[in-house]
Amino acid sequence: MASQPSAWRFSTRGIAVRLFFTCWILYALHFATNIVREIYLAASLGDHCSFRVDEYAGLHPDLFEKKGYGWHINNNPGASMIASLPYFLNRFWIDPLVDRVRNSRSASGSVSPPHYDSPWPMARKFYAQAWQRGLDIKLGLAALVMQVFCMAPLSAAGVVMMFYVLRRIFDSNRIAFWLSILYGFATPIFFRTGTLNQNLMTAHIVFAGFTLLWNPATRTNWKVEWRFTLAGLAGGLAVLLDYSGVILLTLLFVYGWFKNKENRLGNSLLFIASAFLPILLLWFYQWRSFGHPFYPPQYHMPVINPWVETGFRGFVGPRPHLMWSLLFDYRYGLFLSCPLLLLAPFSFLIRRYNFPRLEKTFFFLFFLGLWIFFSGVNYTNLQFNTGIRYLVAIVPFLFIPAVMVLMALPRALALLVSLVALFQSWCLAMYRDVERGSGILEPVKQILSDGLELPVFTTLSRMQALKELLPFGASPLPVFLVTACVLYFTWRRSGHTRDELHL
Repeated sequence: MASQPSAWRFSTRGIAVRLFFTCWILYALHFATNIVREIYLAASLGDHCSFRVDEYAGLHPDLFEKKGYGWHINNNPGASMIASLPYFLNRFWIDPLVDRVRNSRSASGSVSPPHYDSPWPMARKFYAQAWQRGLDIKLGLAALVMQVFCMAPLSAAGVVMMFYVLRRIFDSNRIAFWLSILYGFATPIFFRTGTLNQNLMTAHIVFAGFTLLWNPATRTNWKVEWRFTLAGLAGGLAVLLDYSGVILLTLLFVYGWFKNKENRLGNSLLFIASAFLPILLLWFYQWRSFGHPFYPPQYHMPVINPWVETGFRGFVGPRPHLMWSLLFDYRYGLFLSCPLLLLAPFSFLIRRYNFPRLEKTFFFLFFLGLWIFFSGVNYTNLQFNTGIRYLVAIVPFLFIPAVMVLMALPRALALLVSLVALFQSWCLAMYRDVERGSGILEPVKQILSDGLELPVFTTLSRMQALKELLPFGASPLPVFLVTACVLYFTWRRSGHTRDELHL
């Protein structure tokens, strides 16, 4: 007798919900304690609804003062504006805890910060200054909240969006699920989700706008006017997040023009009008912060490094050495950070999935546009100390053609490539340091020699008080075990034990 299909199958929506929860948990678990510049503005917005970050003056090299306007960050405010909401909603417990710690220190008469055993002098100096101002706990909790309730769910939603797109391409929930896992954890999406980052936000938002215009398999029943309006809003948000978004906004508009042949003028006007809403907010921010609506923050900042002195505040036009570095530098190159994406150009040889040529062409136009743009920005020379960042926005656009090639490979080879990519990406998310040693390979070497890590445990283990309490450090293995149990029961519920994913 032929076997009957399992009576217990998760619906597509059920898979998507569980996938979102899985990614959120794993991303939050790999929270990194880096206090990036966007956190200061987000905290100021959440605390005082103010664009000024005077309270944090001198704590970060990317904070600067303009006479008569106070202190500000030298970047667009979009990421900070988005992250300020979860911070504001969590102030009800953050503020009392911060006050309690400050009062405890005052009562004990502590005046000298405890030792922080970081290998970086600037990190030690920052910790000492933040401790002396009573800001160390506040900034640490702010970074945690912004990652757990902003970056992690945004990236999880991006993975779910990729799941639906891949389901359309491969016509299989099982294939779409496993490939979306690769997208979320075998690409720089995993690494960059560890901290608040405008480049990764741009990736998710622009890909959402592209998907709305594309509407694969007419998945979305919204009217075309609504899709153009929301896609324009996504493109405008990309500019609010970072000025590289101008390239993405332009390509998104051109793609929409070619994609939809009916009522082109009307839909284009809707796209432009909605795109201007976030851009107007950006101009308002620049006017209130610097006195001029159209000049970017970088125009007003003082010269603190030689890269700003050339061109227009560091923008000098494409440079061959930067074009090479963005792709193959051993510390932040796109194709060394994620070798899986090297498969993408070969997708033009694949005819199996009847993939639309227009979409595939624009995938590579997005890549070329950002690659050329950032090869002309001198700030790219400073990327060595943060790992891959600038080209993260094109990861979703290269990932789809890359996995089309991956699925055409022999199964054993495809499995090997996937496992290697997952392991390298996980090592990068755990260890994170690419500035020293072997660059991108250093996390792999460290994890193989010293075992599994979690970024927050690494930071806490460097603090004097915790080192005395836990002289042998804290192992992440119990946390991994608990997480594995939670995810096991998420996917294997009582009475609903199997689905087409063969879990």
